[in-house]
Amino acid sequence: MADYTLAHVGLNAANREEAKKAAEMFELLFGLTVKEGNSSFFAGGVIETMKEPYKGTHGHIAIGTSDVPAAKAELEARGFTFDPSTAKYRKDGVLNAIYLTDEILGFAVHLVGK
Repeated sequence: MADYTLAHVGLNAANREEAKKAAEMFELLFGLTVKEGNSSFFAGGVIETMKEPYKGTHGHIAIGTSDVPAAKAELEARGFTFDPSTAKYRKDGVLNAIYLTDEILGFAVHLVGK
C-alpha cells in the first residue's frame, strides 16, 4: 500500500487580495510564514490560499505520497478515477501531481509527490 500524508489544504479565494488576507490571518494566528507564488499564497507550507478559484467548490486537499504513479495505480485499482488534464510531471517525466475526478464535501483531492 502506498504511503499517504496530508500535504496541505488549499482554500479558494475570490481574488489575490482575499487570498493574501487569508494567508496573513494564518500567519497572525499560528506564526506560519507567508510566501507568494504565481497562483497562490502559502502559509507555512500547510495552507494554500488560491488567488482565484481553482479545483473544488471550496478548495482542495493535497495528499502527499512518495510515489505518485504507484498511488494513482493503487487507487484506480480500487475504482477511483483521475482527471488527466490536471497531471503535472517532474523534469524527469515522472508524474508528480494529479487530481481525483470527484470532490469530497466540496473539496477536490489531489496526490502530490513528497
